[in-house]
Amino acid sequence: MSIRELQVLGTASQTPTRDRNHNGYLLRWDTHGILFDPGEGTQRQFSHAGLSPSVITHICLTHFHGDHCLGLPGILMRLSADQINHAVDLHYPASGEMYLQRLRHSSIGHDNLDLHLHPIDTPEMHLIHADGDLSIRAARLNHRVEAFGYRVEAPAGVRMIPELLQQHHVTGPLIGKLRDQGEVTIDGRRITLEEVSEHRRGQVFAFIMDTAWCTAAVDLARDADLVVCESTFTENEAELAAATGHLTARQAGQIAAEAGAHHLVLGHYSQRYPDAEIFRAEAAEVFASVTAARDFDRITIPRR
Repeated sequence: MSIRELQVLGTASQTPTRDRNHNGYLLRWDTHGILFDPGEGTQRQFSHAGLSPSVITHICLTHFHGDHCLGLPGILMRLSADQINHAVDLHYPASGEMYLQRLRHSSIGHDNLDLHLHPIDTPEMHLIHADGDLSIRAARLNHRVEAFGYRVEAPAGVRMIPELLQQHHVTGPLIGKLRDQGEVTIDGRRITLEEVSEHRRGQVFAFIMDTAWCTAAVDLARDADLVVCESTFTENEAELAAATGHLTARQAGQIAAEAGAHHLVLGHYSQRYPDAEIFRAEAAEVFASVTAARDFDRITIPRR
């Protein structure tokens, strides 16, 4: 059975707390498992969440600050030790190649993982992966170091319109034949798929971590069904957010609103805020559909 949901493994920013691990977000997308920004302790968070790291097929790093990547060595060694039988694609900023190699070879161990490295070095929105199940795009954000956000999209499809099917007398097995072949003939009359259907855009997920406000963040979130966005600070520390290349919760809500997104998930909280509800309330002032993520939350990707 296919599953499309976000499984939150950590919501802290620079400093973890008793209730928040460093970053870690697993996107379950049918047969794919896309791990975003495995911070320190991510391998253990998998165990607490009752998840197996063997579901990972892609790892996407936004940048090489420690709270977003120091869990990578443990995850790679775990996948190697488990002798998973599939390849793993690792996407990361090309400018951090030195740090990637240090993380990958940070200790002694048997490396039998089929790991495919995909450095990213384009400033514009760029397709970095595509297969029959999904596509992944990346765009450069606005942080103190080079950082990228990610956009995952399902292939577009069509939706049959029952009223038009009935009007054209397309029923039973003929519906499947029309969908598969693009046309059917009924009583000598040719009926095309376009006459009885409409374009259905695939589901979209966006992941936006450490960044100040930028148009790339809005582009990544455009019409997305679910957007994960950092909200390190609240508006009373907007100057600190700008100085450190981060967002406030209100700004995250403004990005979702401007992008026409459907649901916003906040994370990456500063340790100075013990209650995540303050972030949700602030973002909700400008965007109604908001979740302030907590470690081990499971959030279903809304249907189109």
